[in-house]
Amino acid sequence: MQENKTIANSTSFALASKVKDYFQLIKFTLSFMVVFSTVVSYLLAPNIRFDLIQVLLLFIAGMLITGSANSINQAFEKDTDAVMKRTAKRPVASGRMTVTEAYTFAFVSGLLGVSMMWYFFNFQSAMLGLFCLFLYGFIYTPLKKINSIAVLVGALPGALPCLIGWVAATDEFSAGGWILFAIQFLWQFPHFWAIAWVAHQDYTKAGFKLLPSDKGPTKFTALQSVMYSVMMIPIGILPHYYDMSGLVSLWIVLACNLCMVYLSIVLYIKMDVASARKVMFGSYFYLMIVFLSLYADKLR
Repeated sequence: MQENKTIANSTSFALASKVKDYFQLIKFTLSFMVVFSTVVSYLLAPNIRFDLIQVLLLFIAGMLITGSANSINQAFEKDTDAVMKRTAKRPVASGRMTVTEAYTFAFVSGLLGVSMMWYFFNFQSAMLGLFCLFLYGFIYTPLKKINSIAVLVGALPGALPCLIGWVAATDEFSAGGWILFAIQFLWQFPHFWAIAWVAHQDYTKAGFKLLPSDKGPTKFTALQSVMYSVMMIPIGILPHYYDMSGLVSLWIVLACNLCMVYLSIVLYIKMDVASARKVMFGSYFYLMIVFLSLYADKLR
């Protein structure tokens, strides 16, 4: 009896560990943020009302596609992940999961996610999801070791989820989808460069070239963050200009954009990790507040 109980406990522990590994493989928190913007962009489309079933279907499909891309990323980067402190415990890098298992999961989840987008929404959003997966997994991922242009390339699949959500709702590539795409596209530069600034030593050890200057965190990098943060201001006005959202959200978005500019200017002045970390965390809050305020103040 005791032996059976011990076996059951051991099995439960092994199952829990495997589930935890898969959560790490798909980078659940990052995937959740990506799919969050997909769902809100879907709900921001004209004449779309909140439908729990549709939202759940979109969320699951989005998590499968994003999880597939992240699985490819971890399988491809297992050796570089192993030498970086913050990624060494990932399942493939640590050896708890084989590369074959990660790629198999990526194939199955990607195929299932794209199929769901096609069946429950439309062909165009499914093909966008497939393109996004390919661009992130097979173009951006290997490019990170070659040239810092990888950040620009990576910003495309990073922003496409907004367009995917809009197209899933409207079946067209109209202005609203491109506006949401532009907001998330520009946001990624100060956000990602702040991460690369904080993790510069780890990234350098792994051979990644992710900062705009090959000399590491410099005034030029900080200035780029300021420039992209400033560019976010006029783009943030467009949802109101195109009657996607009201006046209240316009002021909220403007305040968030000015906050990002301020944090980037502080980074330019102080040139330290603490300031870069504030840009990084500020950018997380920025995206959540901006998208939720646009949805709460939706006009059509």
